[in-house]
Amino acid sequence: MPTEILMPALSPTMEEGTLAKWLVKEGDSVASGDLLAEIETDKATMEFEAVDEGVIGKLLVADGTQGVKVNTPIAVLLDEGESAEDIEAATPEAPPAKAEPEPEKAAETPAPTQSQTPKGDRIFASPLARRIAADKGLDLAQIKGSGPRGRIVKADVEGATATTTAPKTPARAEEAPTEARPQAKSASADQVAALYGDREYQEVPLDGMRKTIAARLTEAKQQIPHFYLRRDIHLDALLALRADINRQLEPRGIKLSVNDFIIKACAAALQQVPDANAVWAGDRILRLTPSDVAVAVAIEGGLFTPVLRDAHQKSLSALSTEMKDLAARARDRKLSPQEYQGGSFAISNLGMFGIENFDAVINPPHGAILAVGAGLKKPVVTEDGSLGVATVMSVTLSVDHRVIDGALGAQLLAAIKDGLEAPLALLA
Repeated sequence: MPTEILMPALSPTMEEGTLAKWLVKEGDSVASGDLLAEIETDKATMEFEAVDEGVIGKLLVADGTQGVKVNTPIAVLLDEGESAEDIEAATPEAPPAKAEPEPEKAAETPAPTQSQTPKGDRIFASPLARRIAADKGLDLAQIKGSGPRGRIVKADVEGATATTTAPKTPARAEEAPTEARPQAKSASADQVAALYGDREYQEVPLDGMRKTIAARLTEAKQQIPHFYLRRDIHLDALLALRADINRQLEPRGIKLSVNDFIIKACAAALQQVPDANAVWAGDRILRLTPSDVAVAVAIEGGLFTPVLRDAHQKSLSALSTEMKDLAARARDRKLSPQEYQGGSFAISNLGMFGIENFDAVINPPHGAILAVGAGLKKPVVTEDGSLGVATVMSVTLSVDHRVIDGALGAQLLAAIKDGLEAPLALLA
């Protein structure tokens, strides 16, 4: 039976994507792991691999097609012995619309479930899955397939054992409350447009990235109880050390930025205050051991937050090189999901744009985010009580109160301040 290849969900937030380019053509033989297409998600352009073997019988979606919904058929894969004539025969016709049944009849007729066994004795499985099952002594009738229409594929049998049994029927979900609290509705798109009907404007459609940003940040501000901690940090010692190090690194073509020191200081602070190195996981808190620090990178139409993993273990020059690489590939939308997902803490630096201070929105499930302003020359009172001038940078730590309480957040911010004001310790 021909198998439909479906539009994959290549990231947790992906609902639709653009089929940028097919890497195969009709009639090509493919095996598990072969590249089929390049797909643009809401965050990046990624390669899509085959999970089964066969022959490409038909490409259902053309190159460059936008807005292809996840799980929409995009191609048809033919099994051994099948031909293009089998495709139309295997394509189910859409069921005709039916009138809503009468209450008595509706109650008598049980609703079909997805776990129903296909008619007949035939078990739908790929040839590769059948060979693996035979080698392992598996009964295919006891394995639930994850492929289209319940077809058993390689992944279903690789982790199975000879004692595999049919999956249990999931427990029925709890009934929703009969009465829901009414919620205020925002104005519709047409209502907003009507307000500006007499004004000239340009309508900008939302792409996948902008939709994702809107959804996640709305969720963050509605569901995360933010609180904010602010400190001023004196940068003169850091700037002097940076200038000295950069002179020595110049022959190697490495130039450290202030942001590199901030990343290192935050990573070190998360090690010094381990209880703050945590994320919210719905019904629990996860405390991380490594310092995985995300850094916001502005790109055209949105932003990425690539994650520097194990940042506490890396030198300033290594962090600088890795950050430049991640930022460059973020702007080209070439990051893989594992490079911008995860982490417990984030940094958003708008100081380069002259912003003195601001409050950043937490990127769930992170426990906190540091908003970094510009370093400016300001009058200060020195240790001996006299007036002086120092380079002062204002920072704001946005904290998820479900994960980090006020005193713990204050300890974390103090550790970051100490690291930046005594930067030699970051080199230890």
